[in-house]
Amino acid sequence: MIVRPAESDDMADKNNPPILLAVTISSFLTPFMGSALNVALPMIGREYSMSALALSWVISSFLLAATITLVPLGRISDIYGRKKIFLYGALIFTVSSSFCIWAPTSPVLIFSRVIQGIGGAMIFSTGTALLISDYPQHKRGRILGINLAAVYSGLTIGPFVGGLLTHHFGWRYIFLFSVFMGVLIIFAIMRTAKQEHLEARNERFDLAGSLLYGISLFSIMYGFSLLPSLTASGFILLGIACLVFFITRQLKISFPLLDIHLFIDNKVFAFSNLAALINYCATFSITFLLSLYLQHVKMLSPAQTGFVLVAEPIVLAFCSPFAGRLSDRFEPQIIASIGMSLTVIGLTLLIFITPETSLRYIISCLILLGLGFALFSSPNVNATMSAVENKFYGIASATLATMRITGQMFSMGITMLVFAFILGQHTIALADNLLLIKSARIIYFILAVICTGGIFASASRGKVHK
Repeated sequence: MIVRPAESDDMADKNNPPILLAVTISSFLTPFMGSALNVALPMIGREYSMSALALSWVISSFLLAATITLVPLGRISDIYGRKKIFLYGALIFTVSSSFCIWAPTSPVLIFSRVIQGIGGAMIFSTGTALLISDYPQHKRGRILGINLAAVYSGLTIGPFVGGLLTHHFGWRYIFLFSVFMGVLIIFAIMRTAKQEHLEARNERFDLAGSLLYGISLFSIMYGFSLLPSLTASGFILLGIACLVFFITRQLKISFPLLDIHLFIDNKVFAFSNLAALINYCATFSITFLLSLYLQHVKMLSPAQTGFVLVAEPIVLAFCSPFAGRLSDRFEPQIIASIGMSLTVIGLTLLIFITPETSLRYIISCLILLGLGFALFSSPNVNATMSAVENKFYGIASATLATMRITGQMFSMGITMLVFAFILGQHTIALADNLLLIKSARIIYFILAVICTGGIFASASRGKVHK
């Protein structure tokens, strides 16, 4: 069942350029950080003498913090104001980026990334909702396409700029660039922060549910990173128990943190979120693995690595607005499923990499993955947000972002698990290249199998256009 509000005459002509500017810059910044850091990870690992397993926490700590806080913050934004939460998130993200610049040790860097993840969650949980609520339905595909083009522009520029900054000045300048961009976001959103319409003003926030939700996700994800130890099993079982209790409780209370009926009664919403979870799980660690491969096996510099990795996001940036417009005219389930299929092919091709694999082969795989992701992402977001009514935009945006970040966290969790089995606790500089390639090939195989299941989830969502 799709619950979609009718558009008023005012809404049909409504536009809000400052909101689009602020959300677009933030949508550029967060993927920029991730892709730029992927190029810088080998240098960070050498500076702090970190193992491959420990180094992955530089990425995973941000994802874990964001995942735990996304849905509660999305609910808070619906009650107290999305623009206000977005502004606070931009402030926290910017300040924590400055902490990362001065981090003297790896634990301090990882802790700063946790704070940065919370600020990022405040941005993720409100950005899409702000665009959906400030633009009419017939423009959503185009606006989401523009926004996703900013995401992929960040992914595009990230490896290139990150590689140049790391090579010539050091990895800390990546965070300095983020501070500058964060200041721009703050000034852009401040112009409209007082123009707030509260969709759920008189509803209550479920604090107990938020604690249960946070404990369950932390336990499952942290336990997953500890596999195959017995401690990991305990954390995972605790997380599952808390999650079951959380869902049961949400079905009974008047003002739930997460309306479970959105998933039970709304097939489009449920399967679109499942498809997003699977897609991000299958794709996120690709850049992380290729960065290590290119710098430790192919012996490329950070700048050269950035030039290679830029192939995928360039395709994303060019194709995502076109995919968004297609989803306004044709069923998102068809377009997104085609995109997921292309992603499976790209992952399958990466399974066969060796030390002798040419850069042309790697770039071809990245181009195919970029096209697949572009065809999947904006139609999937359009389908998800078009499936709910206005008062759920904040929580729907946060839920979709949670699927994205949770998928990314599981992607890194799979990577960490395989690294733990194959590479152990050796520092990345001393890791055997053949073992690194063996690990990467196993991971690509696992991700390809997972993504194959995502094709069926995407195709099963049902129709959006009536």
